[in-house]
Amino acid sequence: QVQLVESGGGSVQAGGSLRLSCAGSGNIGSILAMGWYRQAPGKQRELVATISGGGITNYADSVKGRFTISRDYAKKAVYLQMNSLMPEDTAVYYCHYAHRYWGQGTQVTVST
Repeated sequence: QVQLVESGGGSVQAGGSLRLSCAGSGNIGSILAMGWYRQAPGKQRELVATISGGGITNYADSVKGRFTISRDYAKKAVYLQMNSLMPEDTAVYYCHYAHRYWGQGTQVTVST
Protein backbone atom coordinates (compact mmCIF):
# COMPACT_ATOMS: atom_id res chain seq x y z
CA GLN A 1 0.00 0.00 0.00
CA VAL A 2 1.16 3.48 -0.85
CA GLN A 3 0.36 6.68 1.01
CA LEU A 4 1.34 10.16 -0.07
CA VAL A 5 0.80 13.27 2.05
CA GLU A 6 1.44 16.72 0.65
CA SER A 7 2.18 19.86 2.62
CA GLY A 8 3.46 23.35 2.05
CA GLY A 9 0.67 24.90 0.01
CA GLY A 10 -0.73 28.29 0.77
CA SER A 11 -1.44 31.76 -0.54
CA VAL A 12 1.27 34.04 -1.90
CA GLN A 13 1.53 37.12 -4.03
CA ALA A 14 2.81 36.96 -7.57
CA GLY A 15 6.58 36.73 -7.60
CA GLY A 16 6.67 34.84 -4.33
CA SER A 17 7.87 31.35 -3.52
CA LEU A 18 6.54 28.20 -1.94
CA ARG A 19 8.05 24.81 -1.25
CA LEU A 20 5.82 21.76 -1.47
CA SER A 21 6.69 18.54 0.28
CA CYS A 22 5.32 15.06 -0.20
CA ALA A 23 5.93 12.40 2.41
CA GLY A 24 5.52 8.90 1.14
CA SER A 25 5.06 5.66 3.00
CA GLY A 26 4.43 2.05 2.20
CA ASN A 27 5.52 0.27 -0.93
CA ILE A 28 7.48 3.11 -2.56
CA GLY A 29 10.65 2.07 -4.29
CA SER A 30 13.48 4.05 -5.75
CA ILE A 31 13.05 2.90 -9.34
CA LEU A 32 9.74 4.45 -10.31
CA ALA A 33 9.06 8.13 -10.73
CA MET A 34 7.67 10.55 -8.20
CA GLY A 35 6.53 14.07 -8.86
CA TRP A 36 3.76 16.58 -9.06
CA TYR A 37 0.62 17.24 -11.04
CA ARG A 38 -1.75 20.14 -10.64
CA GLN A 39 -5.36 20.87 -11.42
CA ALA A 40 -6.81 24.34 -11.75
CA PRO A 41 -10.57 24.97 -11.54
CA GLY A 42 -12.29 23.90 -14.73
CA LYS A 43 -9.11 22.41 -16.18
CA GLN A 44 -7.68 18.94 -16.57
CA ARG A 45 -4.96 17.68 -14.30
CA GLU A 46 -1.55 18.40 -15.83
CA LEU A 47 1.94 17.20 -15.15
CA VAL A 48 4.12 19.82 -13.46
CA ALA A 49 7.35 18.01 -12.76
CA THR A 50 8.56 14.49 -12.27
CA ILE A 51 11.79 12.83 -11.26
CA SER A 52 12.71 9.30 -12.24
CA GLY A 53 14.39 6.65 -10.19
CA GLY A 54 17.65 7.63 -11.82
CA GLY A 55 17.17 11.27 -10.96
CA ILE A 56 16.16 12.46 -14.41
CA THR A 57 13.81 15.41 -14.18
CA ASN A 58 11.07 16.54 -16.49
CA TYR A 59 9.14 19.80 -16.30
CA ALA A 60 6.13 21.30 -17.95
CA ASP A 61 7.20 24.12 -20.26
CA SER A 62 5.16 26.57 -18.22
CA VAL A 63 7.28 26.02 -15.09
CA LYS A 64 10.76 25.50 -16.53
CA GLY A 65 13.27 27.83 -14.95
CA ARG A 66 10.94 28.63 -12.05
CA PHE A 67 10.23 25.28 -10.37
CA THR A 68 12.74 22.73 -9.14
CA ILE A 69 11.90 19.17 -8.19
CA SER A 70 14.01 17.11 -5.83
CA ARG A 71 13.71 13.74 -4.17
CA ASP A 72 14.93 12.05 -1.04
CA TYR A 73 14.96 8.35 -1.86
CA ALA A 74 15.68 7.25 1.68
CA LYS A 75 12.74 9.21 3.06
CA LYS A 76 10.45 8.32 0.14
CA ALA A 77 9.84 12.04 -0.24
CA VAL A 78 9.63 14.48 -3.12
CA TYR A 79 9.76 18.26 -3.05
CA LEU A 80 8.85 21.10 -5.35
CA GLN A 81 10.50 24.47 -4.95
CA MET A 82 8.34 27.04 -6.72
CA ASN A 83 9.80 30.47 -7.40
CA SER A 84 8.51 33.47 -9.34
CA LEU A 85 4.98 32.25 -8.86
CA MET A 86 2.30 33.60 -11.16
CA PRO A 87 -1.49 33.70 -10.81
CA GLU A 88 -1.74 30.98 -13.45
CA ASP A 89 0.08 28.64 -11.09
CA THR A 90 -3.00 28.65 -8.86
CA ALA A 91 -4.20 25.06 -8.56
CA VAL A 92 -4.43 22.05 -6.33
CA TYR A 93 -1.07 20.30 -6.45
CA TYR A 94 -0.98 16.52 -6.20
CA CYS A 95 2.00 14.35 -5.43
CA HIS A 96 2.25 11.16 -7.44
CA TYR A 97 4.18 7.93 -7.32
CA ALA A 98 4.55 5.97 -10.54
CA HIS A 99 1.78 8.11 -12.06
CA ARG A 100 -0.63 5.72 -10.34
CA TYR A 101 -0.80 6.75 -6.71
CA TRP A 102 -1.87 10.18 -5.53
CA GLY A 103 -1.95 12.30 -2.44
CA GLN A 104 -4.95 14.30 -1.33
CA GLY A 105 -3.62 17.52 -2.80
CA THR A 106 -2.54 20.88 -1.43
CA GLN A 107 -3.93 24.22 -2.55
CA VAL A 108 -1.64 26.85 -4.01
CA THR A 109 -3.13 30.28 -4.59
CA VAL A 110 -1.18 33.09 -6.22
CA SER A 111 -2.67 36.56 -6.17
CA THR A 112 -1.76 39.64 -8.13
